[in-house]
Amino acid sequence: MAVLLFHLRNVPEEEAEEVRQLLDEHGLETFETRAGFWGLGVAAIWLRDPHELARARALIDTYQQALGERVRREHDALAERGEAPTLWRRLARQPIRTLLFALLAAAVLALSLLPFLWLAG
Repeated sequence: MAVLLFHLRNVPEEEAEEVRQLLDEHGLETFETRAGFWGLGVAAIWLRDPHELARARALIDTYQQALGERVRREHDALAERGEAPTLWRRLARQPIRTLLFALLAAAVLALSLLPFLWLAG
């Protein structure tokens, strides 16, 4: 019976493709399921042979550790050059979007607190 190996929900396509290639290079038989139109299914990579689970997990864990280190190095390099994304840079780059999100947050806060303000008054 197949065993769930790797969830694909919220995984960038580049990372998912690298995982697929890694598993294929090591001769592990897998298949994928999609979440479907309504998102009710499980988007995942499944391992056909449950006896290979430990080896497959070790490969994926090693890959993800290397990926995390690579991403940290890239972020550190951006930070050294002063190009790392920060809150202020995002605000300056997208002021209208930021304003809309701030207004949306204020509206949600107002709607949440309004019943309590009416009760207190």
